[in-house]
Amino acid sequence: MMESPDHGGGQGGVDTGSWIRGFHPVPDPAARLVCFPHAGGSASFFFPLSRDLAQRGVEVLPVQYPGRQDRRAEPNVPDMAVMADRVAEALAPHLDRPFALFGHSMGATLAYEVARRVQDAGRAPVALFVSGRRAPHRVVDDGLHLLSDRELVEDIMALDGTESGMFGDPELLDLVLPAIRSDYRAAETYRYVPGPQLRCPVHALTGFSDPRVGVGELHHWAGCTDGPFELQVYPGGHFYLTDHAEAITTGIAERLAAATAAA
Repeated sequence: MMESPDHGGGQGGVDTGSWIRGFHPVPDPAARLVCFPHAGGSASFFFPLSRDLAQRGVEVLPVQYPGRQDRRAEPNVPDMAVMADRVAEALAPHLDRPFALFGHSMGATLAYEVARRVQDAGRAPVALFVSGRRAPHRVVDDGLHLLSDRELVEDIMALDGTESGMFGDPELLDLVLPAIRSDYRAAETYRYVPGPQLRCPVHALTGFSDPRVGVGELHHWAGCTDGPFELQVYPGGHFYLTDHAEAITTGIAERLAAATAAA
């Protein structure tokens, strides 16, 4: 599940709107999985997952944040609530099938907020998958978005989420750092607002050695739903997903099938 080159919305995929991408259309999908990238991440991070789940009848719709890849010319959105509003609106035409949401790191919080919005609108997801992130009511502001460029780069490299070669290219850095800083700000300034519980199952995933969030923190996601809760822990750090892509893909497919059948 490593980030792929800029697939954009073409090259065999479908551009379903500014916020939503479709790399591997499935003619009659059993379910759809909406995927939310980490801070600084892009829709193409989920290209391999999209490819693999398409073979299982699940259509993956990755979210593309402004300020990167084919949306590079658009201003970043450093506000989680604003992003959630816009994604929920963009998703409306795609919720005619059973659907679930998957978010990694910052994307987990955003996926949760979008789940709340679509549930309030009468289109509840069949499942929410959250990865490598504190529960919404446990989010803290570490001030990382206020770091200098050098300090921000050091923090990102410590997570081992991006090829280190990128940081030796000043022009590339100038392109990616604004989006990363904006996402960090959105993630850290987010404030949980109490409201109705989700009704769907919540499946939490994390890496055992994640330096950003301890395994114990993931248990607090259980308090976000009236439905079942499950925690899966994998060897690895914050980007454990790249080393366990096959197992994660199988796990998502199985849980989606069960949730769809139950719904």
